[in-house]
Amino acid sequence: MSDDDRKSLGFLAEAYQKLCAEMGKVIVGQETVIEQLMIGLFARGHCLLVGVPGLAKTLMIRTLASCLSLRFNRIQFTPDLMPSDITGTEVIQEDKATGVRELRFLPGPIFANLVLADEINRTPPKTQAALLEAMQEYQVTVGGKRHPLEPPFYVLATQNPIEQEGTYPLPEAQLDRFMMNIQIDYPTEDEEMDIVLRTTSDISMTVESVLTGEDVLKLQRVVRRIAVPEHVARYAVKITRWSRPQVPDGPKFVKDYVTWGGGPRATQCLVLAAKARAALHARPAIDIEDIRAVVLPVLRHRIILSFNAVAEGLKPDDIICRLLDSIGNPEDSLIARGILRKLS
Repeated sequence: MSDDDRKSLGFLAEAYQKLCAEMGKVIVGQETVIEQLMIGLFARGHCLLVGVPGLAKTLMIRTLASCLSLRFNRIQFTPDLMPSDITGTEVIQEDKATGVRELRFLPGPIFANLVLADEINRTPPKTQAALLEAMQEYQVTVGGKRHPLEPPFYVLATQNPIEQEGTYPLPEAQLDRFMMNIQIDYPTEDEEMDIVLRTTSDISMTVESVLTGEDVLKLQRVVRRIAVPEHVARYAVKITRWSRPQVPDGPKFVKDYVTWGGGPRATQCLVLAAKARAALHARPAIDIEDIRAVVLPVLRHRIILSFNAVAEGLKPDDIICRLLDSIGNPEDSLIARGILRKLS
């Protein structure tokens, strides 16, 4: 890694602390969620936020956009939403001077840097697919013409896990397009007390911009240059492979409780998310702990449980945690063999 890249890592770590401080003016707690949102941004991924109503999912995303000086659009997904409502449409426009009529493209709300897809499972599959094409290809196609999206482009979709009536659950192939599935839990008692006192007063907090869009693009390129030691890459590959019941040398409990595990994209996302996490803490290489820190949000929506697992009340997180225990920490054996030096 060059000296310029190391300076950029220091700049990113400092900016990350400022971002957390600015978001902390509005958002109480949720430090892990905020870190995962930053990881998704700088790893060039997209995230699915799952949580019950009232946990400030929308406020968190809006605040993040304000801190980053990014163009922000919110799309409220409803059953009658059409693909053109997201991507835009072509209209006939007449030139008053010449009388010539021509088609003109009117961009939809997807043309922004940060897009909040609120309650993505409320809209039919064809509208979901229009959004997911933009996520994957960074472009939209209208009337046979391709319209590129301006980078950085970051989609944050929300879902309500307790209200499924009248919804259109995302298919597994579309869920796989999201780098991470971020679970937002209830605040602690002290955090909830702080939330109540803040939000019921007449004091309004404003956040300051920390990074520009150009800064984000530069730092995204630096994240890609973070080093990946071979034993860490093999650890990530082993986690994903052992999540598949079809692997002969995998654990027996995976064969009993899992129908389908993570694919190669899951391993790619594990390494990229670990790179972004290391960069946020100004480290030029990833380690095992970076992989373990991101494995739950990266894998939980890519593991399909069997009927036996559902009947026993198991969740993907239970399988992943047990999987990590089965694999262990390879760095311990490397330290014992003198290959790695234990850092205090």
